[in-house]
Amino acid sequence: MKQLLTGNEAAAEAAIQAGCRYYYGYPITPQNELINYMSWRMPEVDGAFIQAESEIAAINMVYGSAAAGGRAMTSSSSPGISLKQEGISYLAGSELPCVIVNIQRGGPGLGDISASQADYFQAVKGGGHGDYHVIVLAPGSAQEMADLVYDAFNLADKYRNPVMILGDAQIGQLVEPVEFHKKHTEYLPPKNWALTGAEGREKRVIKSFYPVKGQLEEFNAHLQRKYKLIEEHEVRYEAINMHDADIVLVAYGTSARICKEVVKKCLQYKFKVGLIRPITLWPFPKEIIRSVAERVHSILTVEMSAGQMVEDVRLAVEGRCPVHFYGRTGGGVPTSQEVIKKITEIEPDNRAAHSLRQLVEVK
Repeated sequence: MKQLLTGNEAAAEAAIQAGCRYYYGYPITPQNELINYMSWRMPEVDGAFIQAESEIAAINMVYGSAAAGGRAMTSSSSPGISLKQEGISYLAGSELPCVIVNIQRGGPGLGDISASQADYFQAVKGGGHGDYHVIVLAPGSAQEMADLVYDAFNLADKYRNPVMILGDAQIGQLVEPVEFHKKHTEYLPPKNWALTGAEGREKRVIKSFYPVKGQLEEFNAHLQRKYKLIEEHEVRYEAINMHDADIVLVAYGTSARICKEVVKKCLQYKFKVGLIRPITLWPFPKEIIRSVAERVHSILTVEMSAGQMVEDVRLAVEGRCPVHFYGRTGGGVPTSQEVIKKITEIEPDNRAAHSLRQLVEVK
């Protein structure tokens, strides 16, 4: 049965249906619909909901519930996620599964409450200290918010690793039909590491502190092997009109929704434009981008930032073709006309460029 929900509400209900019974958060716009939804739904399923005294307290409560084997979750927006970074590093360093939702707003600092994608670096490069990664999923709709939150809990348990849902104010607050159709079919390893009481068995230890020389390096080598496994098996992306594209757009989230409209308009004017939409921002879909770079004229990365994901696109391309960038900052959202104008500037001699320029000028 389909329901009309905001992206934030879809994330909350999906978490509950995925078995999350421990939610800890602190209010901040534009993710307040999520915490509000959890405040009344968690008691209905005998779950624990706590509005913590701070974001720092919330992430450490997640640590406690995850260590005991529970499916735990928190959510916030950009500056709130910044406060959680030390706790996220501790979770990664203790190999504790959990889900963290970041509905991004403009920055830096307090910025504003408009949609942004300026937390990309923070999410995919490890915003806290140490050599670690969180799996980062980027939904492009309310339906995908629900689907990816469900998947996030399974990925977290499968790899004993934090998973972040990286949305933005528009993805979080848009209202769309959502159907909860995900079913648990994947085998997940038993949580024989969880702190559930030691009576009748050997004690278990969960920690991220390795004071004996050599231990921490050995543990870090273990983490890197795990991250390599994730990179080999968990890359997700959507590819549109790639078979004969001259220019390929790379965008995620709200920017990708706009770029899908751009692709449609360009095709109407016989301008061959394709789109790669990364769904996993980490691990990044570098192989598909690398292979596409071998045969296209150029790549245009579109973001709601000053240019962050574009660095990973350039690393994937490795000079095989030019990589261009168009972005808006501080809550600015690219329009399809702006992106089309940028395309015509990149390929001014393309036969369809003249017609497309007229389209932009009329608008």
